[in-house]
Amino acid sequence: MPSARTLTERLRRLAPEAFAFGIIGAANAALYLAITYVAMPIGAVKATVIATVVTTTLAYFANRYWTYRNHTKTALRREYTLFFGFNLVGMVIQSGSVAVAKYGFGLTETDHRMLIMGVTLFAAGVATLFRFWAYRTFVFLKPPVDGHEAAVAEMDVAAGLAELSAEASLDAELNAGGSFEAELSELEEKERAERR
Repeated sequence: MPSARTLTERLRRLAPEAFAFGIIGAANAALYLAITYVAMPIGAVKATVIATVVTTTLAYFANRYWTYRNHTKTALRREYTLFFGFNLVGMVIQSGSVAVAKYGFGLTETDHRMLIMGVTLFAAGVATLFRFWAYRTFVFLKPPVDGHEAAVAEMDVAAGLAELSAEASLDAELNAGGSFEAELSELEEKERAERR
């Protein structure tokens, strides 16, 4: 189990990313809702699909060059493909919720416009949490620590997932065996003893 200090450090590093992601997300959510509202006469589900395509492209460039600007840059095609793929899952969450509201509960664009917008807003919140996790985990790789991340970035997605899984296992082993600081001081003492 990570120590309180480790958790605080992780939250401190995550805060700027979460803030930038939130600003971009809020702006895109407003644009998404505006496009959905304006395009609703062609159909609620179609309107959410159009809004998703427009805001996905804007969100990709904003996140790549602001939120995750310090993360390892990989091929634009790779990043955008993954980004768009995870946004498709987000779109299924959002548009699927609207489809359930419309076809499952019989809501209509003319009589229940604000209720549909409420469902859209709730589903967008759920999809946003999913996207934040997915972008951070798979699309925008963490900044280089020991130089091997660039090699991981050039591998295929499955190899990247395997690398991430291996790192997570190593972190778990380190945390299970005791605190990181204790292991570090133990290593430092061994080095001092070897120098003598």
